[in-house]
Amino acid sequence: MFRLQGVGLLASTAYHPQTDGQSEAVNKCLEYYLRCMTGDKPTMWAKWVSLAEWWYNTTYYSSTRRTPFEALFGFQPPLHIPYFPHDSTVATVDAYMINREYMIKTLKYHIRRVQD
Repeated sequence: MFRLQGVGLLASTAYHPQTDGQSEAVNKCLEYYLRCMTGDKPTMWAKWVSLAEWWYNTTYYSSTRRTPFEALFGFQPPLHIPYFPHDSTVATVDAYMINREYMIKTLKYHIRRVQD
């Protein structure tokens, strides 16, 4: 299967970035993102992995001149639409979305702080 796809399979052991530098670079970026996002609540990181995945898939890469989302689907990803409290009549969805908006604001705050 790998040969048909033109991909070279390279077996490696854990924690050897020399073998798989690209995966290690992605992991480093995702770890940094999750740290910024959950700095105030570090035990909540697993809840936000899907948002970290969205961030990664919608980040522009100069090597491909597009986002991974665009490379896969052929069009630009939709923009983040802010959630306003009580837009949903389902209490669980409302609480989740309010918490998500809070985490996005926290992330932006930490990234601005690091940039400054």
